[in-house]
Amino acid sequence: MKSSVEASLIEDYTHPVRDVLWGHIYMTDKFAQLTESVPFMRLNHILQLGPVYLVYPGATHTRASHSLGVYHLGRRLLQNLAEKGASQWLTSEGVKSFLAACLLHDLGHFPYTHSLKELALTPHEELSGAIIMKEPVKSLVGSTGANPWLTAAIVDKEMPGNNLQETELLFYRKLLSGALDPDKLDYLNRDARYCGVPYGAQDVDFIFSRLHPHKERGVDIDSRLIPNVESILFSKYLMYRIVYWHHKVRAATAMVKKALITGLESGKITGGELYNLEDTSLFTLLEEKSGGSLAESVKKGRIYITAAEIPHTQIDISAIRGIKDRARMEEHLADELTCRGLEIKSEDLIIDIPEPVSFETGLYVEDEGCNFSDSSSAFKPETVNAFIQTLYTIRVFINQKFKERIKTFSDFYSIIEMVMNRGAHGHS
Repeated sequence: MKSSVEASLIEDYTHPVRDVLWGHIYMTDKFAQLTESVPFMRLNHILQLGPVYLVYPGATHTRASHSLGVYHLGRRLLQNLAEKGASQWLTSEGVKSFLAACLLHDLGHFPYTHSLKELALTPHEELSGAIIMKEPVKSLVGSTGANPWLTAAIVDKEMPGNNLQETELLFYRKLLSGALDPDKLDYLNRDARYCGVPYGAQDVDFIFSRLHPHKERGVDIDSRLIPNVESILFSKYLMYRIVYWHHKVRAATAMVKKALITGLESGKITGGELYNLEDTSLFTLLEEKSGGSLAESVKKGRIYITAAEIPHTQIDISAIRGIKDRARMEEHLADELTCRGLEIKSEDLIIDIPEPVSFETGLYVEDEGCNFSDSSSAFKPETVNAFIQTLYTIRVFINQKFKERIKTFSDFYSIIEMVMNRGAHGHS
């Protein structure tokens, strides 16, 4: 006989949504109503991968389709865990709250996410939580059988806990954000499918079959699942190296970022104007308030070319990690190149430094009695760190109109390294 928790994951899920990746995704009518709300509909107009379509034309899937996928995998995950004993500490209200959190976790997401990541803006998780706690979403969440507060707290980890639901809340937070979370399992599979590359495909059926619920840790694994975790780690690395951080994608992102920074520093754009935007309205804002040349170039596919790629080990990036420090360095580099005969302005070049990225391995391997990093896996911390270090390539992008002139600068790399290293040591 099914427990009330298990029943809450089965009964009334009769509303089908057809998905390219997972086939039919079944929802209750009340959950389906959430997808028709204005905040969720916005996600239909935000590309999941921003400018990746410039390199992989099929990458036009949205935050909305990804959110539906996370909901679907979240439900499957809970069904597996409930059958293996998690129902002992879960409630029907908590289960519905977790499903709502899966569906709504990206409500506050920005368009062109990496363009906005370095700006002093409210984190999208906090924005998502705030939207969940406001009407009309709050009432719609409540009508599903979920608790709006618990739903918001699962998404926004900065929200304080509630003593009555602390254990359940922490369990759900571990599930939604971890090494084997439904978010990652959907985006790796979905992004790979739409980009037409094989690197992200994961065996979700086997993964879910080998997970074991743990009240404090979320899920544990046994050693049979170690190869699958290794596959996820390597897939994430390959997707970053080949798709997410492809040089053309980074150039387009850097151009949008520079347009935003210019608009903010000039006062033509305020931080508050960047919330609740979608892809189209972001470009409209940039075109109207910041001159629009960079944004217009991205929109028309006139992407800056890669003038130089430099391993991060050759330059002290700590001195140019900040946005303003990097802008000053771009001015110094433009001045130096102009002195050498290449008359270029700072707006025609961009220094790009990848954002910090993590490869989560925080899993406990039951039959080996240790954490994943100490297990029989070949993926030791130093291996994972090597992945990260390989990804950190510093690039200098320049306006396409200088493409031919750059070819005459045989010492272009040495000029860049000299200017950057000089700036890193405090010399102008």
